[in-house]
Amino acid sequence: MKGCDAPLPPHAIEGLRLFNAGEYFECHEELELAWREEKEEIRDLYRGILQAAVTYLHMRRGNFKGACEVYKRCIKYLNRFPKDCQGVNVDKLRTDLTRAVDAWQKLGTGKVHEMDWSLLKPVEWTQ
Repeated sequence: MKGCDAPLPPHAIEGLRLFNAGEYFECHEELELAWREEKEEIRDLYRGILQAAVTYLHMRRGNFKGACEVYKRCIKYLNRFPKDCQGVNVDKLRTDLTRAVDAWQKLGTGKVHEMDWSLLKPVEWTQ
């Protein structure tokens, strides 16, 4: 995809750092800035990662329905990208996110407090 060979912009780098620190709301804010600044279709990579962060944020807050709904949108964005784009291991992010959401859905609304939080993995990326 066009733009995958380009370096990550500063707001995306900060967003990934915040994602990996578990600061999902703050990550959302930074990646939204990267998304707004970009005009090409690569912007949807930032949107996909942003929505992965929102999925995890909803999970952490116990919002079963919200996590499931945002995941559906998120995975559509991430599926548009190759396994590696701008140094982001998109394939691993998709796999990790799907594994976490599958576990979440198996628990159901009444057992979200039993979630294995170690399934919320960081984004692997290189600069």
